[in-house]
Amino acid sequence: MNPTWMLPPHPDRRWTLARQLGLSTAVVRFWGETEWWTYDSLLRTANRFADHGLSLDVVEDRPPMTKTVLGEEGRDEEIATVKRLLRNMGAVGIDVYSWVWTENPVGVIRTSDSVALRGDSRTTAYDHEQSERAPDHPADVTEAELWENLEYFLDEVVPVAEAAGVTLALHPDDPPISPVRGVPRLVTSAEDVQRILDLHDSPNHGLTFCQGNFSAMGADVPEAIRRFGDRIHFVHFRDVEGTPERFVETWHEEGQTDMLATMRAYRDVGFEGPIRPDHVPRMVDEEDRDGAMSGYTDTGRLFAIGYMKGLLEQTAP
Repeated sequence: MNPTWMLPPHPDRRWTLARQLGLSTAVVRFWGETEWWTYDSLLRTANRFADHGLSLDVVEDRPPMTKTVLGEEGRDEEIATVKRLLRNMGAVGIDVYSWVWTENPVGVIRTSDSVALRGDSRTTAYDHEQSERAPDHPADVTEAELWENLEYFLDEVVPVAEAAGVTLALHPDDPPISPVRGVPRLVTSAEDVQRILDLHDSPNHGLTFCQGNFSAMGADVPEAIRRFGDRIHFVHFRDVEGTPERFVETWHEEGQTDMLATMRAYRDVGFEGPIRPDHVPRMVDEEDRDGAMSGYTDTGRLFAIGYMKGLLEQTAP
């Protein structure tokens, strides 16, 4: 397994921290950039990482896909951009495309960003009853239509991913509950995941296995890792305490999942891909980076990388 960090496309303090932690691989998100899916943009970005001693293994950003999800006019143009991205990733040598489905158009929702954990660190939480007091999102789509639209999308992009040598890694819905603000969601259980994988029996069609989402679903996380095994292409290493209706994101070793057991499960299924910490508490003096979203500050990730490395050492053959 390759511990990694989600980084911007240009060097900053996080790049330096990643190298000081001994990391050799990177996940990129193109914060603030447009038209980043061109060949030249991806090539320059991959070379920039390589020049700093990091291999760019995952693109965790998405061109616009709301029309695709909702089946609206203009979806073929959106899908054409995804195909272009996949072909360019293959040409540059970036292996994994991490994507979402019915987070479009509502997005990831949290109802609090200031729940106290140990030492007055602060974390995010979700309360479905509070969230559902909001007006419904103005999207007119049924669950059946979402499934039809998803199958249409996969029929178009899976063959392109296969030809390009890129793996598609679907992230579950966050929070894993349906509907959210009037919009159905499709990726809220292990059974949903299996149904989606069965739409295309291709090794290039797989998962971003987000442990926090599977934990919130109520799944046995190590068992789910073994179930989906060779379809896991990328891992988000995090945990929660609670249920889909109400949960708090935790320090990595204080949630409801046996994290050592998850590392053993990855070893058992032969997973050797990228694994990154996700959604960490905000620690003291964490105002060092303007615009840092709750869950995406830096110091907690230092702890998480060290914790992950310790677990990997304990499970080494």
